[in-house]
Amino acid sequence: MVGIPYLKRKLDEGYDIHAAPHAALVSGMGGGPRYHPSDELPHNPTVKQRLLFYYKWFLRNVYPSINGAYYFSILAFNLAYLFDNTKYSSPFLWLIGTRIRRLSPADHKAIAMATAANTPHTGASRSRSRPSALSLLNPQAIYPHLLGSLKILLPASIFALKFLEWWHASDFSRQLAKQATQSIELPAPVVTGIPSKSTATDVKSEKSTLAEADRPKQCRTKSPISSITLLPIFTVPIPPVDPDTSQTPCPICLNALVNPTACQTGYVYCYTCIFRWLNGEHDRQIEFMNGAGNGAAWEDDDKDDENEKGGKDSTSREGRWENGKGRCPITGRRVLGGTDGLRRVLV
Repeated sequence: MVGIPYLKRKLDEGYDIHAAPHAALVSGMGGGPRYHPSDELPHNPTVKQRLLFYYKWFLRNVYPSINGAYYFSILAFNLAYLFDNTKYSSPFLWLIGTRIRRLSPADHKAIAMATAANTPHTGASRSRSRPSALSLLNPQAIYPHLLGSLKILLPASIFALKFLEWWHASDFSRQLAKQATQSIELPAPVVTGIPSKSTATDVKSEKSTLAEADRPKQCRTKSPISSITLLPIFTVPIPPVDPDTSQTPCPICLNALVNPTACQTGYVYCYTCIFRWLNGEHDRQIEFMNGAGNGAAWEDDDKDDENEKGGKDSTSREGRWENGKGRCPITGRRVLGGTDGLRRVLV
């Protein structure tokens, strides 16, 4: 019952690899199973090569007939059992001498008498003794209840595990999760604490006193050109990392990251900055396009960007630049879906 199906499965796998018609088609020869040059018995073969040669010869010449006889015997036993010509429904049951038949009323009576003969003492003892609180804590009374509960818990847990595997692998759960996330809309960020003109002037005066050599060099790349308008796209450089602090500033506002949000290009910005940048409403974009610095922290960087193009920093750049609306602030690549393509980063 175990050895014959296992042996047949191994022979089927060997036949599919070495002798099946599709094996010859894969090798490029076509026309059904045939010998390959590598299947020929070499001169002075080893024992392993000789066994492999005869194994392949057996699969190509003998095994198809044995396989046909195997299935024909199963069909013959099924037909004979159907017409009540044999007591066995398969050749395996005939080999082990096992019959399968329905229980008759006489069999049920015999089973009832056998069970009744073995249970009089246990029934009397149960009638004489009543369960108490201490007997419920007896290990001999607990173990049967635990074993009986396992008959229900194990199938239920296996069913629950299979159901969870199906649930997480099915498209139905993905559609439900997608519908649940579609109903969640991120509100537009509220900007608070806009610096006054006096504060901006103080910041500008403090920056002018710093030495140019002390200013870290930023990783600026050449501004990309739009394929539609053929105008340069306003981008920002990657801010340098201060070795004294482990925090990386936002490339747009040059301050510490607040609510880090990842763009589709992989760069991380403040949620407020990237949200307003993609909508074309950020102060840095507006000041750059108007040519007014107003003492912002990014004023010198934007001047460097304009000087590379040979323009003037005091005039409007409308019609000569794109403000980067709907694009990544660093790479200038278009962000698919706009603000819907942003993802929060958990730090």
